[in-house]
Amino acid sequence: MTSHEATASPAETAESLRRVAVASFIGTAIEFYDFYIYGTAAALVLNQAFFPTLAPVNATLAAFSTYAVAFAARPLGSVIFGHFGDRVGRKSVLVASLLLMGLSTAFVGLLPGYGTLGIWAPLLLVALRFLQGIGLGGEWGGAALLAVEHAPRRRRGLYAAFPQLGPSVGFFAATGVFWLLSTVLDDAAFRSWGWRVPFLLSFLLVGVGLFVRLKISETPVFVKVMGAQEAGRVPAVDVLRRHPRELLLGAGGMIVAYGLFYTATTYCLSYATGPLGVPRSTMLGLSLIACLFLAAGTWLSATRSDGIGRRTLVLTGCGLTAVWGPALFPLLDTRQPALIALGIGGTLFCMGVVYGPMGAYLPELFGTAVRYSGASLAYNLGGVLGGAVAPLLATRLQSEFGSASVGWYVSAMAVISLLCVRALPETRERELV
Repeated sequence: MTSHEATASPAETAESLRRVAVASFIGTAIEFYDFYIYGTAAALVLNQAFFPTLAPVNATLAAFSTYAVAFAARPLGSVIFGHFGDRVGRKSVLVASLLLMGLSTAFVGLLPGYGTLGIWAPLLLVALRFLQGIGLGGEWGGAALLAVEHAPRRRRGLYAAFPQLGPSVGFFAATGVFWLLSTVLDDAAFRSWGWRVPFLLSFLLVGVGLFVRLKISETPVFVKVMGAQEAGRVPAVDVLRRHPRELLLGAGGMIVAYGLFYTATTYCLSYATGPLGVPRSTMLGLSLIACLFLAAGTWLSATRSDGIGRRTLVLTGCGLTAVWGPALFPLLDTRQPALIALGIGGTLFCMGVVYGPMGAYLPELFGTAVRYSGASLAYNLGGVLGGAVAPLLATRLQSEFGSASVGWYVSAMAVISLLCVRALPETRERELV
C-alpha cells in the first residue's frame, strides 16, 4: 500500500476502488469496441471495399484473414506492454495502449478503398489492423491487474468482473452503431461511407478513456514490488523460464472463450446474412440481444468465483459449451429470429461463464514482478489459438461439410480448454506477492 492508502479512511478507500472499477471497465469497453467494429465490418462490408476482385468466398476469407492479423500481433503487444507494465507501472502503459488502439482504429475509417488506392488499400488495412492488435495485446492484462491488484483478496473476482464486462459493452456498442446505420441508411450509402462512422467515433472515445485513466493511481501491489526492487529485468523471459506451465495451460483455457465469441459473432453474422439470407439489420438486432446473455454469464460467473472458485466455474462453462456447441447451427438454420437469438445468446452465455473468472484467475497464476507479462501472454496466446482461426476454420468447415461441423468444432475447443484448466490449481485464496 502507498502511504496515502495506509492512512485513508474507509470512505476514501471505497471511493478509490470505485474509480479503479470504472477506469478498468471504461478502458476495456472502449478498446473492445474498437476491436469489434472491425470484426463486424469484416463480416459485412470489408470484402467488397478492399477485395472486390476476388470471388465471394475468397473475398470473405481475405477479410477474415485481415481480421486474424490482429490476433497474431496481440502476443507481441503483450510482450511489449507487459515489459513496461512490469517494469514501469500499470497506469502509464494502459494510457499508451489506449492511444495506440484508438488511433489505429480511427484511421481505418479514413482509409480509402481498393477503387482509390488499389493494392495499397488492403496493405494499409493490414498494417492498421496489426497496430490494433499490438494495442489490445497490452490492454486486457493492464486493466485486469488494475482491478485485481487494488481489490481486497476476498473480492478480487468481483472487481475483476468490471474489466471482464468491457467486451460485452464494447460489443453491444459496436453492434448497436452498425445496427443504427443499417436501419437509417440504404445499402448503397452504408457500403459507400456509413460503415466508416463507427471507426471515426474512436477519436471521441479515446479522449473519454484518457480522461478517466489519468485520474487513477498506480496499484499498491506493484508499488510494493518496485519499492523492494523485485521487478524482473526481462519479464517475458522470466515467464517463459519460470512459469511455462501456467502460461501454456492458461492460454489453453482461453481457447474456448475466444472461439465461442468469434464464432457466435463474426462468423455467424457472415453466415446468417450470406448463405441464410437473414437481413443485416435483423441479424445485428439479434446480436444486440445476445450481448445481454454474454454480460449476464460474465457477471454471474466472475462475482460467484470469490465463493465457489475460479477453476470450478471455468470448468463448468467448458462443460456447458461442449454440450451446447452442436445445438448452435441447427438453431441458426431455422432462419427464425427467436431461435437465432437463442442460439447466439446461449453460446455467448457459455462464453461468459468461462470468461468471467479469467479476469482474476490468470493474474493470480503469476507473481507480481511478471504478472502483467504472464497474464497478458496467456490471454492473447489463447486468442491466436481460439479467436484468429475460428472464423477462418468455420468458413471452410461450413463450405466443405455443412454447418453442423462448425458446432462440433466449438465442442472440441471446449474439451481442449477443459483439459487445460483441470491441470491448473485453484487460486482464489492466493496472496498477490
